[in-house]
Amino acid sequence: MTDDALVIFTPSGKRGRFALGTPVLTAARQLGVDLDSVCGGRGICSKCQISPGYGEFPKHGVTVDEDALTPWNAVEERYKSKRGMAPGRRLGCQAQVMGDVVIDVPPESQVHKQVIRKSATQRDIVMDPATRALFVEVDEPDMHEPTGDFERLKRALATQWGVEDPLVDLGLLRRLQPVLRKGEWKVTVVLTKGNHDNRPRILEVYPGFHEGGLYGLAIDLGSTTIAAHLCSLADGSVLASSGLMNPQIRFGEDLMSRVSYAMMNPGGDVEMTRAVREAINALAVSIAAEAKIDPKAIFEVVFVCNPVMHHLLLGIDPVELGQAPFALATSGSLSLDANDLDLGNIHGAARVYVLPCIAGHVGADCAAVALSEEPGKSEEMVLIVDVGTNAEILLGNKARVLACSSPTGPAFEGAQISSGQRAAPGAIERVEIDPVTKEPRFRVIGSDLWSTDPGFAEATKASGITGICGSGIIEAVAELRMAGILDQGGLIGGPDQVGTPRCVPEGRTHSYLLHDGSAEGGPRILVTQGDIRAIQLAKAALYAGARLLMDEMGVDTVEKVVLAGAFGAHISPKHAMVLGMIPDVPLDKVISAGNAAGTGARIALCNVAARDQIEAVVHDIHKVETAIEPRFQEHFVNASAIPNAVDAFPELGKVVTLPEVSFNTAGAGSEGRRRRR
Repeated sequence: MTDDALVIFTPSGKRGRFALGTPVLTAARQLGVDLDSVCGGRGICSKCQISPGYGEFPKHGVTVDEDALTPWNAVEERYKSKRGMAPGRRLGCQAQVMGDVVIDVPPESQVHKQVIRKSATQRDIVMDPATRALFVEVDEPDMHEPTGDFERLKRALATQWGVEDPLVDLGLLRRLQPVLRKGEWKVTVVLTKGNHDNRPRILEVYPGFHEGGLYGLAIDLGSTTIAAHLCSLADGSVLASSGLMNPQIRFGEDLMSRVSYAMMNPGGDVEMTRAVREAINALAVSIAAEAKIDPKAIFEVVFVCNPVMHHLLLGIDPVELGQAPFALATSGSLSLDANDLDLGNIHGAARVYVLPCIAGHVGADCAAVALSEEPGKSEEMVLIVDVGTNAEILLGNKARVLACSSPTGPAFEGAQISSGQRAAPGAIERVEIDPVTKEPRFRVIGSDLWSTDPGFAEATKASGITGICGSGIIEAVAELRMAGILDQGGLIGGPDQVGTPRCVPEGRTHSYLLHDGSAEGGPRILVTQGDIRAIQLAKAALYAGARLLMDEMGVDTVEKVVLAGAFGAHISPKHAMVLGMIPDVPLDKVISAGNAAGTGARIALCNVAARDQIEAVVHDIHKVETAIEPRFQEHFVNASAIPNAVDAFPELGKVVTLPEVSFNTAGAGSEGRRRRR
């Protein structure tokens, strides 16, 4: 029995045991966690701020007590009084470990800033936004016609623009008279009429002709990443795209972990709601600054999200989504005041539209993908996969569309991987392994050179080689399989079996040494047997979900595969198919849709008719519940092999010959091999 405390860092998933009294910053450095510090741990620079999580964390198998860290000290108090610090934050150099603890490293405390891969996809959108600006000339007051200023403004809107009987809130009514007089009875009215509004409502009135723009945010609120596109409501152009990690990761990397946190910790749902709303508020300010606009000119926000994120955004306890029959509090679309969601950094009268959910495990993000990609209009049988911590899958054509979600977990995002990290400069994102020499080469984010190219060391000197991100680990595992270093069951061979010293022993298994940076003071980056298992679990869940939809549709093949989300643009179809992430199709029939959920959000932001369209479409999509389908487990077991234990991949076989190797010697692995015969 050890008295050492277990320290778990999110979002990296890295963990280790440390003696009581160890500073959090020291623990982070020993584990290779990306936590910044430039002052030598003296509490001056504040770059090592962390957010501890308290309560029960079933996913991690720990309960974090309130005294898991040493109490707030004078150094932290001095810093907070002079510079300020967000509630719940601690300085990693000052807080010492006194018990098992879960520590979230927020984006601003990470040295290697994330590269947001959910950039906007070019898309032609018919502009018909809910919010628009109208210039009107208002009759001046007349003693012989005793009507109020607002009544004359309403009359002007009706006669000049056909806008009848708009609503106005008391705050704007208080400001109306000085605005009318300043504009000499000529004003610009910002007006909105959403899908749930019987009457239009006035959001703002500017004196004279207002030449400033009106803007909206399309937000894809994911389990791991919050991605936002700032759009002009005049022409739909994307002024900026930005994002950050979802701070709820510290409560659980996957959705069910967060539901469990809410179940096990009274008020846990409120805590998670507060965290995500604060992050969205901060994101609104940063993206407005990037586009050089005033955040108060943001008048509309559209959200797409999975059901658990949907409920936590709205402040609804997600407990019912953790157990059959997975009932949503509401599945319909919503129109709300931004203030209802505490979004105080944008215009005070801004409106929010939340796309409808399809079912308890298939959310508004899947509805947005359906709006963007329109599988119901396809002549071909198309499979659309939005890969993330919770994969959304659509299958269908003009005759019928099916949908499901599959719990892939965060491995595809680089979490729960031994050397995993977010997509940031210095992260390995592309991998190739020579099948003869078994030697690797790779590319890192921030450089177009391969590691074998002249000038690579100089080009990566600033960022270093710091870890491996989601696209990198997927390519690495597929390349290991193609090079004969990994067998169908997912076992890495030993150096004698494979013929390379890069296969190094790790306990009873082996790891593959991808990069040894120890000579330069950098990390050793290995692909471990545990990493392989994490990817196997993730890809098996993804494939099993797709296969389940194919069973329901009564087909054994699909004609086209669309990869949506961040991975759609960053994973080659060949590597995805070698892994067995997706069904077998000709490689030229695997296409990328970019961030389809974000595109769907932009369409809904810029076109009110599209909102009616998706609200109708979701009723025609048939939901398949993976959690209660008996065949899901069967497909999952078969899909754990690489690429699959049962399903043939003839199209893949035309371009890739996978070595027939087996490194099973005994135990459960042998049983798995016998079962697949």
